[in-house]
Amino acid sequence: MEVSVKTFDQLTTEELYQILRLRSEVFVVEQDCVYQDVDNKDQKALHTIGTKNGKIVAYTRIFKPGDYFNNVSIGRVVVSQDQRKYGLGKQIMQASLAAINQRFPNKAIEISAQSYLLKFYTDLGFIPFGEEYLEDGIPHKRMLKE
Repeated sequence: MEVSVKTFDQLTTEELYQILRLRSEVFVVEQDCVYQDVDNKDQKALHTIGTKNGKIVAYTRIFKPGDYFNNVSIGRVVVSQDQRKYGLGKQIMQASLAAINQRFPNKAIEISAQSYLLKFYTDLGFIPFGEEYLEDGIPHKRMLKE
């Protein structure tokens, strides 16, 4: 998988379309969750894009401190369903962590993780805190990586 990190203004229209399609396929259709994915936050985010054969198969968005949480944050972590068996989730997260380390060194990273993925994020160094809560009808837990 090839990974790139881009600002919103650097995205091509084709990349933006593929990102929104992937997020919709997974978060809206597969997870059967009706929510407003296009939330006017993409314009502030850094977009970590994983591509195979010209197709976006993995993605995250990164926010600087204060744009989502008080800390740097990663969200919309997604891998296309047919690519999950290849460890691309870990690869896209490692690329996101590297991008954060380069742009925001020595900053804590906060995420809102779907509860069923706690082990995945714990293995990447995140520690859960606070109570579990529902976000768009799905159980989530806040996590922090110092």
